[in-house]
Amino acid sequence: MLPLYVTSGEPAGIGPDICLSLAERVDERPIVVLADMDMLKQLAQTLKLPVELIPYHGQDASSGIGELFVEHVPLQQEVVLGELNPNNAAYVLEQLRRSADYAMSGKSVGVATAPVQKSVINEAGISFSGHTEYYQEFAGVPRVVMMLATKTLRVALATTHLPLRAVADAITPERLHQVIDILIHDLKSKFKIEQPKILVCGLNPHAGEGGYLGMEEIEVINPVLESYRAQGINMSLSLPADTLFTPENLKDADAVLAMYHDQGLPVLKSQGFGEAINITLGLPFIRTSVDHGTALSLAGTGLAKSSSLHVAVDLALDLARH
Repeated sequence: MLPLYVTSGEPAGIGPDICLSLAERVDERPIVVLADMDMLKQLAQTLKLPVELIPYHGQDASSGIGELFVEHVPLQQEVVLGELNPNNAAYVLEQLRRSADYAMSGKSVGVATAPVQKSVINEAGISFSGHTEYYQEFAGVPRVVMMLATKTLRVALATTHLPLRAVADAITPERLHQVIDILIHDLKSKFKIEQPKILVCGLNPHAGEGGYLGMEEIEVINPVLESYRAQGINMSLSLPADTLFTPENLKDADAVLAMYHDQGLPVLKSQGFGEAINITLGLPFIRTSVDHGTALSLAGTGLAKSSSLHVAVDLALDLARH
C-alpha cells in the first residue's frame, strides 16, 4: 500500500519528539517520517525510547510496535535542542518538497505535518508564510482553504496569515466564492457530508449591526451568501461571531466559516487544544497537520504531547480510505 509521509518539521522543536511517538502505532499502511536519521537516533536515546528506526525503501508493509519507518533527510548543521538555526531552514523545506512531490506524483496517499518555525526560515532569506501557502504554490492551485477541526467542530478560514489591517481588503466576492466552493466540495467529497450546513461569521462586531459598524456584510459578504442560499445550500447569512459559537447554534452545524485567523481559531483551540488538527482543503492530495507550534522549550524533555499528531495521522488515513 502507498505510504503516508509525516514531516518532522523544525528540528530544534518538538516535531521530532512527537514523530518518535508514531512508533507506538500499527497501521494498515506504512507511516514514514521525513527526518535526519542520526538526529532521531540521538533523540530517542536522550528520551530513553526503545524505538527501532527502519530506513524506508518502498516497503509495502506497516511497521510493528516499537518500529518507525524513516526516510533520511540530511541536516545542514547539528541541532541544539531549543535553539533555532537558520542554516537548517533548507532541511525543513526539503521535507516539505519531498512530501508534496510524493503526493503529487502518486507515490503516497498524502502528508501529515509537524510544526515549523516560520521566522527562522525567513531569517535564512527564504520567503515563507506557512505550510498551507507552500503546498498551494507547489500544487499550482489558485486557492486553498485552511480548516481546523476537533471531534465536534470544524472551522474554515476565508483569510489565513494576514495582518489584521489587511483582512477587510482581502474579503472580496471572488475570494469568498473560491473559499466557499472549496469548502462545500471537500465537505461532500472528503468528509462524505451530502448536504453540509455551514454557519458564516461576519467580519465586523455584531456582523456590522446593519451597517453602523461596517458595510462589508451588506456590500460584500451577504450578497455572496445569498447566491449559495438561492442554490439550496444550507448556509447562514453573516452572523455575529460572539454568539455564533454557542452550543445551541453549533449543534447542527457541519462547519463554520470565519473571516480571519484569530476570529475562529481561538474558540476551536480552547475547545480542543492538543486534540485539534489542521486540514488543507482544495489541494489535489491529503494534507493534515498538528494544531500547535514548535514549543522549543519542550524539545527533548519528554513533556511534549503527541496527541494532535496522532489525530492528524488518523484523519489522513481515514480520508485516504475514502
